[in-house]
Amino acid sequence: MEPYLIAKSLHLIAVISWMAGMLYLPRLYVYHANVPVGSERDQMLQVMEYKLLRFIMTPAMIVTWGLGIWLISILGMDTLKSAGWLHAKITLVLLLTASHGMMAGMRKKFAAGANTRSSKFYRWFNELPTLLMIGIVILVVLKPF
Repeated sequence: MEPYLIAKSLHLIAVISWMAGMLYLPRLYVYHANVPVGSERDQMLQVMEYKLLRFIMTPAMIVTWGLGIWLISILGMDTLKSAGWLHAKITLVLLLTASHGMMAGMRKKFAAGANTRSSKFYRWFNELPTLLMIGIVILVVLKPF
């Protein structure tokens, strides 16, 4: 099989895994924000959040980035220089990566019993990865510039 198609397939699988976590973790935070610190439910949500971030989201993000870089290297630097849509996509992926980092920080605050944000905040924050994903998909499929 052609290396490009293998890399592209694996990249899509990694992106789907990463996005599943990016959409689910803030939803867990919505529920966690209303739970008393130290309660049994608090402990259960902390374990769920930790495992989702540590064993699914972060590895999937790393694989997504690695395969994305491999795809660019297969296509060559000329493609990178002339594809404006790819520059925009990389910018949105950087923002998605930053939101991943923010979620990791939020998890640490929950683990320390120091969350100060409301469930309403997390409901709104939950929309950020969705909006970034929509932008990324549109750029990749339409390649508008």
